[in-house]
Amino acid sequence: MPPVSRRSPTRRWIARRTSWWTRSFVASVFVLPPLGLDGPLDLAIMAGLFGLALVRPRWDREQAPVAVRPPVRGRWVAMNSPATKVPSHGLRAYGQTYAIDILHPRPPGARRRPSWGLGLRSPEDFTSFGEPVRAVADGVVVSTASRQRDHLSRLSWFSIVYLLLVEGFCRELGGARFVLGNHVVVDHGDGLHSAYAHLRRGSLTVATGDRVDAGTQLGEVGNSGNTTEPHLHVQLMDDASVTGAAGLPFRWEGIEVADDLDPTITDEPVDHDVPGVPADGQVFFAWA
Repeated sequence: MPPVSRRSPTRRWIARRTSWWTRSFVASVFVLPPLGLDGPLDLAIMAGLFGLALVRPRWDREQAPVAVRPPVRGRWVAMNSPATKVPSHGLRAYGQTYAIDILHPRPPGARRRPSWGLGLRSPEDFTSFGEPVRAVADGVVVSTASRQRDHLSRLSWFSIVYLLLVEGFCRELGGARFVLGNHVVVDHGDGLHSAYAHLRRGSLTVATGDRVDAGTQLGEVGNSGNTTEPHLHVQLMDDASVTGAAGLPFRWEGIEVADDLDPTITDEPVDHDVPGVPADGQVFFAWA
């Protein structure tokens, strides 16, 4: 496993406090105008706080992929994959430049687009819920959270808008742990860390300080945090703090990408050229 360099200590220090800059910006919008300060000064303070909230560690586009084991076993499908686009989730916040979401392929006949109903279903209705999540490499657990609820799915236009504009905003103000939901962060040495998010409440089998081997079960797939349905969000990064981390590219050893696609994710031909990383909609088998 190649060493990972640590970069930009000042930017990283600022980025680790993203949640505080965000809260301070929101507070300034409501507090500063009634104080009757000079208008340009108000705007300068707000702009400064907003700018600090957007600071991210530098992104090394030349970083070589790190070879690790897959975090699951069996048949899965990828969404928001770095094999399709980078940043995979559209932004670099929370160290997720090269993050990937995985879940079980949806059953035949499932809807591709969100519905116009409420779209609220129990997490137990999804086959991914409760599946074991495993460490991708040897390491030491440095952070865990396991008490957040597994909420109902958000699979309609109404519920997705609510998630983005209301629930998601509140989670941002609460901090990274409310965005990740129940999660585990593992330190693999040489500046390399892995994070596993949206885990099932009460499913964690490890605690901070535990040493784990590649393949050790850490918990189960859940639907906690900022999610639309049960799935596993997993990423590699160069710091233990997701807000202060830069995402790192990965390559899974021990997977086989199938020829079939999940049509609820994509029905377009996939031009896949990233070994060991399934693209959006690609079904894969994990054996390692």
